[in-house]
Order: sequence, then structure tokens, then C-alpha cells
Amino acid sequence: MKALLMNRISDLAFTFGIIFLFSTFYTFDFSIVFALAPYLKNQTLDICGCTLSRLDLICALLFFGAVGKSAQIGLHT
Repeated sequence: MKALLMNRISDLAFTFGIIFLFSTFYTFDFSIVFALAPYLKNQTLDICGCTLSRLDLICALLFFGAVGKSAQIGLHT
């Protein structure tokens, strides 16, 4: 049960990370993303009254998605 819940949460985080990545850069090519990132470092999002950096949010969501996927190895036993 833990692995299934962790899988769904990590899938959701990874999906939102990809959606925010594409809505910010209009591409999935990381060479373009890395080239444009310094120009967008001051771009922010207001979510429920909390101001977050758009790049920090994208990085965190992609990171949590990857961590959730790798955490399944220990949860299936």
C-alpha cells in the first residue's frame, strides 16, 4: 500500500513539474531550459498567498517526482 501511495504522489509531482516546465519554457529540451534559466530567475508565482520562485517550484517538483520513484525500491519488500 505504501508503494502505491508513494508512486501516485511522485507521479503527480513529476507531472506538475513537467507542466510548469513546459508552460515556462515552451520546450522539453534541457539545453534550452538551462540557457534560458538565468533570464527567468526573478519570475514568481503566487499560490494561496505564498510567493514562490517559478524555477524553484519546477526543480522541487521534478526532484520529488524522482525521489518518489527511487524510493519504491525499499518499499516493495
